[in-house]
Amino acid sequence: MKKDQIMNPVYRKRLWVHRIGITLSFMAMAIGIFFLMWILFTLIIKGFGALNLAMFTETTPAPGSDGGGLINPIVGSLLMVGAATAISTPIGILAGIYLAEYGEESWFAQMTRFVTDIMLSAPSIVIGLFVYAIYVANVRHFSGWAGSFAISLIAIPVVVRTTDNMLNLVPTSLREAAFALGAPRWKVATMVRLRAVKAGVVTGVLLALARISGETAPLLFTALNNQFFSANMNAPMANLPVVIYQFAMSPYDNWRSLAWGGALLITFSVLGLNILSRTLFNQKIHH
Repeated sequence: MKKDQIMNPVYRKRLWVHRIGITLSFMAMAIGIFFLMWILFTLIIKGFGALNLAMFTETTPAPGSDGGGLINPIVGSLLMVGAATAISTPIGILAGIYLAEYGEESWFAQMTRFVTDIMLSAPSIVIGLFVYAIYVANVRHFSGWAGSFAISLIAIPVVVRTTDNMLNLVPTSLREAAFALGAPRWKVATMVRLRAVKAGVVTGVLLALARISGETAPLLFTALNNQFFSANMNAPMANLPVVIYQFAMSPYDNWRSLAWGGALLITFSVLGLNILSRTLFNQKIHH
């Protein structure tokens, strides 16, 4: 580095601004990581202490009783999240294909993209109230299906946006080659573009699955809860987020212990889905 460049006041000012910015950014990152590690450490310490065989074989205990487990909310969460995934995946992928193909040509596609962006940032409790008003209030009972509909409305925008973004990464030359061979537009969209980014689309589905796995507010207004084991999706159904919410605030020690164990299960499930989406299905598109 030249001496006159070092002595240049403009350069020195920019250098100090750069150093201050880097320092503040590093401090912000360190603070965020510190609190994240603190939360994870507390969760691991208290959550692992609650893990036992009874948690996966027994139903939630009655007030004041000892023991008990979380088999009914675990099964309930799996059923509702599975149903929500089955609902949101085809709708989200098809809508994403439509936006990628006609997003710049149709006013309806542009409006759909705008609504999707709004739904991505909509509070989950609002979605829960919406499903309660249009479904639960009309059928006059809570149910697992209502909970699935609520969380599927949260998952659909994630799948739509991911599919749309991934399809737009497909090189134009690949589409033009398919058109040159005489392939119709629908076949180019599904058999060429979608196949080229299928790993990215699967990643979007996994991220949506991770997003809805820990949602509590929509389920409070739709699925409610059930102290007993039930696989009937047309009746109130136990689920891990609501059980954790109720047990964590209870005066019973075993309930609070089960809440920590359930929180650990959800956290590691979401963590595993995020790791899987970023590693196993990581695919780069080569131009």
